[in-house]
Amino acid sequence: MAEADGATAAPRPEPDPDDPSWIEPPVCPECGSLIRLCPTSYDRWVSLDTTELPAKDVPEPHRWRLMRLPDPFHVVTDIVAVRVRGIDPLPGEPVVPAHRMMCPYWGDS
Repeated sequence: MAEADGATAAPRPEPDPDDPSWIEPPVCPECGSLIRLCPTSYDRWVSLDTTELPAKDVPEPHRWRLMRLPDPFHVVTDIVAVRVRGIDPLPGEPVVPAHRMMCPYWGDS
């Protein structure tokens, strides 16, 4: 399921207090663009683009939404990426595209 969804990104490394590089936003190793590395709802990680687009501009396999997970005290503790499935969003509804859709180098060897 993760491969079909494109959720094959490596998780971000644990922050090292002696190395400030973890503060920097992640970049695509292929094209150098900024990306969002987000955990999915099924314990995998996915590389997402940093912008939202209308659903009509994003092919169905690349549509994601970011959902906030509240803890029992109603404080947002984390954000997870959820694939848009089942009911199609309205054409103008914002979705977050997978970075592999936006990357000019994805699929090139």
